[in-house]
Amino acid sequence: MNFVEWYPIVNAETLDTPALVIYPERVRENIRILKTLVANVDNLRPHMKTSKSPEVTAMLLEAGIRKFKCATIAEAEMLATAGAPDVLLAYQPVGPKAERLATLVARFSQTTFSCLVDNLTAGQHLSHVFQRASLTISLYIDLNVGMNRTGVLPGEAFALYTALLDLPGIVVAGLHAYDGHLRDTDLAVRTAKCNDAFAAVAALRDTIIGETSITPRIIAGGTPTFPIHAQRPDVECSPGTFVYWDKGYQSILQEQPFLFAALVVSRVVSLPTADTICVDLGHKSIASESALNNRVYFLNAPELVPEGHSEEHLILRAGAGHRYQVGDILYGVPHHICPTVALHDRAAIVEDGQWNQFWYTHARDRYLTV
Repeated sequence: MNFVEWYPIVNAETLDTPALVIYPERVRENIRILKTLVANVDNLRPHMKTSKSPEVTAMLLEAGIRKFKCATIAEAEMLATAGAPDVLLAYQPVGPKAERLATLVARFSQTTFSCLVDNLTAGQHLSHVFQRASLTISLYIDLNVGMNRTGVLPGEAFALYTALLDLPGIVVAGLHAYDGHLRDTDLAVRTAKCNDAFAAVAALRDTIIGETSITPRIIAGGTPTFPIHAQRPDVECSPGTFVYWDKGYQSILQEQPFLFAALVVSRVVSLPTADTICVDLGHKSIASESALNNRVYFLNAPELVPEGHSEEHLILRAGAGHRYQVGDILYGVPHHICPTVALHDRAAIVEDGQWNQFWYTHARDRYLTV
């Protein structure tokens, strides 16, 4: 496929900015690439936190992908509404979330739902909620393999596994190990660290098999360790960012050949000084948790240097005698696409060089109907 100067939008003058724009042809290409990186498509469980989109879900289903992962009840409902047959809520439902998940299970009988748990209290609550509703939910034990965010240490997880086996209303399906902290640019270093962390997961699996004769399913990794876990024949992999890609991961994961498929388009709105310009790409339009110089990279203006950022404005140093004028359009690659998508209620869709419709970011809301 020829993607030389792929991003200019012929009718950009009709697109209000700041705008999230998506290029479906490149999304399809990223899905095709993803499938070439695994021996078995059944080992793919892509994370939908990036796109939050029923249209992207449909593309993945068309490509033969049947298992999905998400982070919120709204994303789970979006997936089920789009016809996803297998949905893991990669979050521990505490409080009302357990009731909401039970409502989804009752409403979408064609979808198999599961979720995470890392302590007996949460497991008992889920057991109570689902037993009372005459339903069953599958659980994956969330393992802490170094992220230190959630999860039980693999060496301490067998006791939780056996305790959960005795609870009604739940089925213990397997183990979940997210190692998103492993982001070394050197793939060899990343691989060694990933394998070291996974060794404890494999040991736990072997203990479970030896003590219970049950073989647990394993879901492991995210985007950075995807190429490593993809080599394991008995592990489901959960990359997410691949579908749109971003500058941050392109910079550190150079072995992954995915394409930029979503951009933020902005306009020059002011020329505040002789050597700076101001564009309409504020905190409300692009993820801003990273350092100022790691928020956006402009494809058609790579020399611009961010100097200030506020809710509705981004100040860029362009240099003396720069060529920019009010109204000029900039095409930016977010450094972090996932939270950037969540800032936009819709995305303009670019096909054959023109934007022609919107896709709504349905699951950016915390609630859909449940």
